[in-house]
Amino acid sequence: MKRIAIDMDEVIADFAGKHIKLYNALFSDSLTTSDLEGHRLWTLRPHQAKDILEILNDPMFFRDLDVIEGSQEVIAELSEQYEIFIATAAMERPSSFAAKFEWLKEHFPFLSDSNFVFCGDKSIIHADYLIDDSVRHFKRFVGQGILYSAPHNIHETGYVRVKDWEEVRAHFLPK
Repeated sequence: MKRIAIDMDEVIADFAGKHIKLYNALFSDSLTTSDLEGHRLWTLRPHQAKDILEILNDPMFFRDLDVIEGSQEVIAELSEQYEIFIATAAMERPSSFAAKFEWLKEHFPFLSDSNFVFCGDKSIIHADYLIDDSVRHFKRFVGQGILYSAPHNIHETGYVRVKDWEEVRAHFLPK
């Protein structure tokens, strides 16, 4: 059975939506996700980058992220033909471990806990495919990287790209 590793933030969990909402409340701003095209939030407001990144250190930030539409259904379908792993670069925010684990258990209860991988460098993942929104994770990954579209990566080229979970389904489960 082939393996698919799937990133969490911006692929199955709406990280940017919550981050913008909290940023706007904290700084009385009105940014939208379309303002992030080609940028991360902290690169748009470099003078506030430290405070913007500090929002992510709240241990509960990752606990109540919205689920990306279609991800649950498609991953459940994929799990019938592929071995599925959720690979999240949690080492960047160690305080996120518990919240991310609880979030995954709540929203993806059909996946085994042993298929949740909390790591830093995703090249350690032994999988045939990696669906991720950050191309940096493809650099040393030995399988096929598949770029999941997000505002910040809109200008990235040279990768197989999927814009949503319907395209993921079509890529892996052709009719």
